[in-house]
Formats: sequence, structure tokens, C-alpha cells
Amino acid sequence: MARRREAPRREFFWQSGAADRRDTFSERNRGMINPFEFIQQVRSEGSKVIWPTRRETLVTTGLVLLLVVFASLFFVVADQVLRELVALVLGFGRTG
Repeated sequence: MARRREAPRREFFWQSGAADRRDTFSERNRGMINPFEFIQQVRSEGSKVIWPTRRETLVTTGLVLLLVVFASLFFVVADQVLRELVALVLGFGRTG
């Protein structure tokens, strides 16, 4: 005799844990009441960031500017080529 498989239960994930999320959200907000503590936490997290060196910043800025120049030149050339092609196609119907 073959066993009949049960269909999986389909529950919406936001309904099953909505109450838990509300509790967590309210607990998180309770810790943020003191603005001085918030500023201390922001400074603490900011000190954990690995900031780029001056040289890294200059190199990446230069590369971005170079890419912008090449991209703009490419689009100027592509625009001119397409303009000429469209003018050529539209010009076939003219006489004289």
C-alpha cells in the first residue's frame, strides 16, 4: 500500500514571527533613548572602519576620472556615428 504524502504547510513567514520582531524592535529602541550613549556607539563603530590611505584615495579617484573621460568619448563617438547613419537612412527619400 502506498503512503500518501502530506502537502507541506505553507505559512507566511511574517505572520509566524511578527510578535517576536515587535519585541526585538522595542527592545532595540529602549537602548537608544540616551543620545550620549548613541554618539559613543557611533564613534566606537567608526573607529572599527578601515579607512583608505591618502594614496589609495588618490589612485581610485584618478581611475574614476579616467573612466569617465573614456566613457564620455565613447558615447560622443557612438552618438555621432548613429546620427550620421540616421541622416543617411532618412536622406534616401529626398530628391533633389
